[in-house]
Amino acid sequence: MSTMQHVESEHHSQADEEDGAQEPEFKPLTREEAQQWRARQPHFSLWHLVVVQLLVGLSASALAWLLTQSASVAWSVLYGAAAVVIPSALMAYGLTSSALSRLLAGYAQAAFAGFFLWEGVKILLVVAMLWSAPWIVPKLNWLGLLAGLVLVLKVYWFGFWIQTRRANLNG
Repeated sequence: MSTMQHVESEHHSQADEEDGAQEPEFKPLTREEAQQWRARQPHFSLWHLVVVQLLVGLSASALAWLLTQSASVAWSVLYGAAAVVIPSALMAYGLTSSALSRLLAGYAQAAFAGFFLWEGVKILLVVAMLWSAPWIVPKLNWLGLLAGLVLVLKVYWFGFWIQTRRANLNG
């Protein structure tokens, strides 16, 4: 063994000792193992998320009406929720059901670009809805609108939390 190889070998063994163990060799999954792994992973549907957002928005609006007995507050909360749900539904349609999504399904980079396209459409629609809120909702209550908007936005985080818990439980 040459001096250079000996020094490199000592360096690798010292690094391995510092890390605690050697890295295991990479072993690709067989087709059957990959199918079993996919079956154990939780299924995530964008449409399920949109439905949950809609239900949370409707519930928040009903709760706002019960607590305040004010139709303008209830409509404001509902409009704030709609400013999230409608753009999310449009984006979900664009990513899952549109002709463009079916056309680009086999191309990862094009699908990624499609995601950014639909995210941009979603943001523009949210801005347009919020800008037009004073003309659409009579006696707009901005605090109610903001409450509906934020509450429905938190559904994303709640869904993410549920998915990570399921993934941890599945191993």
